Amino acid sequence: MADKTILIVDDESSIRDMLRVALEMADYKCLEAMDAQTAHTLIVDEKPDLVLLDWMLPGTSGIELARRLKRDDVTAQIPIIMLTAKGEEDNKVQGLEIGADDYITKPFSPRELVARLKAVLRRTDSTSTNGPIAVEGLILDPVSHRVTINDKPVDMGPTEYRLLEFFLTHQERVYTRGQLLDHVWGGNVYVEERTVDVHIRRLRKALATDEHDRFIQTVRGTGYRFSVKVTEKA
Repeated sequence: MADKTILIVDDESSIRDMLRVALEMADYKCLEAMDAQTAHTLIVDEKPDLVLLDWMLPGTSGIELARRLKRDDVTAQIPIIMLTAKGEEDNKVQGLEIGADDYITKPFSPRELVARLKAVLRRTDSTSTNGPIAVEGLILDPVSHRVTINDKPVDMGPTEYRLLEFFLTHQERVYTRGQLLDHVWGGNVYVEERTVDVHIRRLRKALATDEHDRFIQTVRGTGYRFSVKVTEKA
């Protein structure tokens, strides 16, 4: 489980400190946020492996942030453990119904937290894949960070690689330029939406071998999608 990154979201610094120490002793890397807005930005930018999310937060509550994360298919797979001082059964049910992976009632021991966290990560790791993604001769290998078409290496920049990886893992759905900026560039990066068009052109050029660029389709008035269902070039 080493090298996993955990985002701690709690408005009490003493709780965050306790959690961070316990997790770092268990060889996890930690990020911290004291409110939902900061947490969402970190999730988009850093893509943590798990979120420890306090139920009660100033402004947007933890449960509302959890709903938002689970509604967005880009963040829906990030496991969430809810932390709360509330022990009522209906709150636990509500947390699990919106998609939280586990629920821990304060106070809890650091040992219990780490054990529950490891269990959730094991479950999610077993259902996810880090293997190569293949589409009609186009292969992206996230481990080696390489792209090939019909066994021939494809040269592309890091932004084009991230765009392709996003498209391959979110096929057949249309994304606006703004959504692509959020998910590929990150929520803290302020660039114009036309930047997306520039990198889409570069990605299409890189994929032009055997016309694989046809998978990157323009949806007029909306944005872009990756689809193998339409054979003509967009």
